[in-house]
Amino acid sequence: MERRNFIGTLSFSGLLAFMSPTKIMASEAVGIEKAIKPTDDRTYWYQLLYKIAYPVVANLAEGKLKQNMVVVKSPTFDSRSASVTYLEAVGRTYAGIAPWLALPDDDTAEGKQRKKMRDLAVQGLDSCFASNSPDQLNFEKDYQPIVDSAYLAQTFLRAPEALWKPLKPATKQAIVAAFKSLRNRKPFNNNWLLFGSITEAFLMSIGEQYDEARLKQGVTKLNEWYKGDGWYGDGPNLAFDYYNSFVIHPMMVDTVAVMLAHGMATQAQYDLALKRMQRYGVGQERMISPEGTFPPIGRSITYRTGSFQALSQLALMKKLPQDIKPAQVRCALTKVKQNMYETKGTFDNKGWLQLGFCGSDPNIADYYTSTGSLYMATLSFLPLGLPASDPFWADPATDWTAKKAWKGEHFPKDYHVDF
Repeated sequence: MERRNFIGTLSFSGLLAFMSPTKIMASEAVGIEKAIKPTDDRTYWYQLLYKIAYPVVANLAEGKLKQNMVVVKSPTFDSRSASVTYLEAVGRTYAGIAPWLALPDDDTAEGKQRKKMRDLAVQGLDSCFASNSPDQLNFEKDYQPIVDSAYLAQTFLRAPEALWKPLKPATKQAIVAAFKSLRNRKPFNNNWLLFGSITEAFLMSIGEQYDEARLKQGVTKLNEWYKGDGWYGDGPNLAFDYYNSFVIHPMMVDTVAVMLAHGMATQAQYDLALKRMQRYGVGQERMISPEGTFPPIGRSITYRTGSFQALSQLALMKKLPQDIKPAQVRCALTKVKQNMYETKGTFDNKGWLQLGFCGSDPNIADYYTSTGSLYMATLSFLPLGLPASDPFWADPATDWTAKKAWKGEHFPKDYHVDF
C-alpha cells in the first residue's frame, strides 16, 4: 500500500479534535493510496512518524488498542502469549516519538500536530494503566515484558517533562509497580541484560527504590563482551545484525548517563560508551547505499528503520562523529525512509504496519515477531527532537559517504579504532 496522509490538509487537521481515532482512520482509508508530498525533509519525517504512530497512540487514548489493533503473528510464532504485542507496540512507539513530543509548543502546523500527539500519548498511558482499562498491558506473564518495559523506561528518560510528569499519580504508581514486578524474571544472558539495567536506571532517576545488581549487570557484562571497533557482542559471541543499534549502544549510553548523574559511574566510563557508539555510527552511515538502501542482515529486519536508532540518537545528541555532517545523515535517512515506507504492502488498509522488510512478507518475520514488534521502526525518527533551526534540518542537502564514493568524489578514509 502506498503512503497515505493521516493529517490531510491543515484545515482537516483542525477537525481531528472532534473525531474519534477509529472514525479518523476509517475516513482516511478512502485516500489511502495518496502519497505524502512534503515541502521539506522535516515535514516528510514528522508526517511519516505521525502516520506510523497514530494508530497506536490514538487507539490507546480511546481505550481501544486491543479492540482495533490488527494483530498478525509470524508463521513461526512461539508459545509466548500473543498479548505481549500490545506492550511492544506501546513501548516501542513511545520511545520513538518521545524526543519529538519533548519539543515546546508552537503555532506551526507541526507544533499543533505534535501537541495533539503528546496529549493523546499522555491520555493513553493514563487510560491503559487504570485499574478498569480494557487496554491493560501485560507485565506479569512471559519474559517479553522485560524488553518493552525497557523501551517505556527509555521513553520517560527521553521526555520526562512531556511524558512522565503530566501523568496522574495513580498512573505513575502503576508504572513503577509494573517495572518492579519484572524482578521475578531474569533477563537472558545477552542484550536483554540492558533491558533490566535501563529500567532500574529510570527508577533510580525518579527517586524510587532500585535493584543495584540488576542496574549494573547489563553495563558490566556488555563491557566484558565488547569486541572492538564499535561492536559489542550480543552475549559472548558477536552477532552480525542490528542489535547494536536496536538495543545495545542506545541503552548502554542512556543507562550510564543516569548512573553518572547519580555518582555510580565515572565520566570516563560514559565517554568510553559514547566513543564506541560514535564509532558504530560511522559504520551505520557508510552502510547506506547511494540509492538509500541498507543490507537486510541478521535477526529482526522487520523492525525496518529501527536499524538506525544508534545513528539517529547520535544526531539527536549532537554527537555525530567528526567527519559526518548532520545534513548527510538527514539526507541518507530520508532516502531510506522513502524507499522503505513508500513500498506497497508496508501498511495495511487500516494503517497498521505489516510484517515484512520492504513491503509485506510475513515469512521473513522471526518467531518472536508480531504486529506490535514492528513499531521499533519509530526509533529512527529521534532527530525530530531537534528544533527545525538545528543544522540537522536547516543545512543544505548533502551527499552521504557511499553516495560520494560512488560518484568518484572525495570521502574520508576509514580506519579501525582500538577503544
